[in-house]
Amino acid sequence: MYLWFKKLMALYRIISEQYLKTTTEEAWDFLSDPKNLQRITPAAMQFDIKGGAEERMFAGQIIRYHVSPFPGVRTPWVTEITHVEEGHYFVDEQRFGPYKFWHHKHFIEVVDGGVRMMDIVDYMLPLGYLGGLMHQLIVKKKLKEIFSFREIALNEIFGNLDGYTPALSFKTLK
Repeated sequence: MYLWFKKLMALYRIISEQYLKTTTEEAWDFLSDPKNLQRITPAAMQFDIKGGAEERMFAGQIIRYHVSPFPGVRTPWVTEITHVEEGHYFVDEQRFGPYKFWHHKHFIEVVDGGVRMMDIVDYMLPLGYLGGLMHQLIVKKKLKEIFSFREIALNEIFGNLDGYTPALSFKTLK
């Protein structure tokens, strides 16, 4: 019983991997423009940038937006771009928002015929055991929907790279 409760207060990880028929330059040009996040976020999330997205991505950039993670719930979300290696990766971290902890790494690398894009998100929910229960019942499914939508949207923009299989996995880290 104790282990089940401990799992409810866990740190979680999502790993999303997909292959696009584009160059690293084109992929980076798209991903390094914060305004494009709206194009790859489901409309039901009501993603609305409030500020900080006027410039190309840079370390230290603060981006403010509102999202609706669930029907009838609207929340502000503030992220900071903490690391940027031009053309290869960037990291965004939540400063204020719906999660207790959110650390999102975005990687782009060359593969034969295109690019491999990988996201690794480590996150924790607020509200202790109640947050963990919400993860099991609602949040994990919602995050799967968001990343699946993103995969489809990016495939429509750049094209899917044949011969590679996208993957989406969830782990409990502690």
